[in-house]
Amino acid sequence: MSPFESSPDADGLPAVVAPSQIAARLRQAGEMLRMQGESPFRAGAYETGADALDMLKEDLATLVATGRLTEIRGIGPSLAATISDLVRTGQSATLDRIMGQLPPALLELARAHLPGVTLHRIQTLHDKLGVSSLQDLHQALSSGAVETIKGFGPQTIAKLRQAVAGMNEAPATNAGPAVSRVLLVDALDWAQRLAEYLREAPGVLAAEVTGSIRRWVETVGDVNLIAASLRPADVLAALMAHPAVLRTVSQDARSCRLLLSNGMPVSLRVEAPETFAVGLIQSTGSKAHCDRLTARALTQGVDLQGGGSAYDDESAVYKSLGLPFIPPELREDAGEFEAAESGDTFADLIAVADIQGMVHCHTVYSDGRNTVAEMAQAAQAMGMKYITITDHSPAASYAGGVTPDRLPEQWREIVEAASQGTIRILRGTESDILRDGELDYPDDILQALDVVIASIHERHRMDAPSMTLRLVRAMEQPIFKIWGHGLGRLLLRRAPIECDVERILDAVTAAPAAIEINGSPHRLDLPAEWIRSARRRGIKFVISTDAHSTSELANLRFGVALARRGGVRRDDVLNTLPVDLFVGAVRPKREATAL
Repeated sequence: MSPFESSPDADGLPAVVAPSQIAARLRQAGEMLRMQGESPFRAGAYETGADALDMLKEDLATLVATGRLTEIRGIGPSLAATISDLVRTGQSATLDRIMGQLPPALLELARAHLPGVTLHRIQTLHDKLGVSSLQDLHQALSSGAVETIKGFGPQTIAKLRQAVAGMNEAPATNAGPAVSRVLLVDALDWAQRLAEYLREAPGVLAAEVTGSIRRWVETVGDVNLIAASLRPADVLAALMAHPAVLRTVSQDARSCRLLLSNGMPVSLRVEAPETFAVGLIQSTGSKAHCDRLTARALTQGVDLQGGGSAYDDESAVYKSLGLPFIPPELREDAGEFEAAESGDTFADLIAVADIQGMVHCHTVYSDGRNTVAEMAQAAQAMGMKYITITDHSPAASYAGGVTPDRLPEQWREIVEAASQGTIRILRGTESDILRDGELDYPDDILQALDVVIASIHERHRMDAPSMTLRLVRAMEQPIFKIWGHGLGRLLLRRAPIECDVERILDAVTAAPAAIEINGSPHRLDLPAEWIRSARRRGIKFVISTDAHSTSELANLRFGVALARRGGVRRDDVLNTLPVDLFVGAVRPKREATAL
């Protein structure tokens, strides 16, 4: 079965395909069980399974087809059967029984998976305001009534307004509302498969993913595609006939807008070959970037749309405007024009090929799913010269944090793993930043490590002054540290911490420290605007994978893309260095213990 194929379930809901969507339904089932007073272990099993799917990087359909779901830590036989049903049919009798305990009037809200709206909050909205549908919620938000309900703060309300507005703008279908936002990793997979499908269609000369996906924006509202062809009607018909398409929303001579059965909107525009390059730029965006290009063309008397001009590629379009090629990740009108006009060619923008070391990797010693040797071998197979083993520290007991008495065992295993290959293995930690800004290993242990990543994993909701002081104190610790997933966000699930980022960046500038650009598709942290601010200060970066399995080492491409969005260059990144120079940079004035 195609990963796009699905059929409506008994209630008209689309089959669930993306792991993040299945995770949302499992998490909701766990919450429902807790509300019913069921065993916390049963509820926790669903929540653990949801967490496992959130971190999954292998192809879920393949795991189901090969019967390997139970190999994933946190997924047992019973839960595997439920997930398999959802992947194959979009239905699960088990989940239907659990969710059947919710009043029917509230099912629409539950199935919308609105950000920040738990089942308890749905019940509260119903009890306090009589809200039982998306339309009711829209009216309650518009009137300000939701603001009177305890537990609905400004951030939650803002996200709700955005999500509901997106659903109201989406076309009504018999498959429920279109998705509002999904993770880039999920949308990218759908988009690339559709683009490849188009490239095989008769009459297609070129086909590309475009829009926010091509700019590697962290979350995505729809899939945008562009094709070059002399037969636009045939190309449109080919995509509309794809088995994943639920319905055609709109169509004209050169474009169509579709809705996939998983709720994802898809837009396709077919350009003539001679206008494809300009169309690719326009459809990639951002709007602000394209507006600047249009204004520049008008000023210079360049007709991008007519006059018989044809461009071989995007570079030729930019060249006609007196500009170097501007990579898609930079097209946000966030300084790229000024940089280009000052002579920047962006040739040294960071690329995956520049990375020599895989940083921020977890193993079975904490909450990872692979051994030290397996992680090292996988990194070596990707061409890496070194890898840092940075399991969680004791404060992260929920993640199996490594207590001091277990470190010698891990270090012995690192020595053994290092003897099995050519890759260098560095011993490190992801040490928790405690409430007072201290790190949770004693100094003698920190000094014995090659790499220290300092991160927050608890107390995310401290007020801004307290959180700022906490992080400033952490950065001021004398040991060299890498500030890990700085704002602590989980995309579409948890808002960033509240803090004075500028003040923290000032502290990093003055401290023995660098900043992690976290490549986990669920984090992608720091955001690009703060990366740019850090770079202006001369702060160095480490691009990490935050990998909890060998498959998650592929997160590197997301970390590099985020770094590119922030304008990061090769020389800004410490793990572009050979291993000895890297260790010297993160452990100045001491001999490396790289093994």
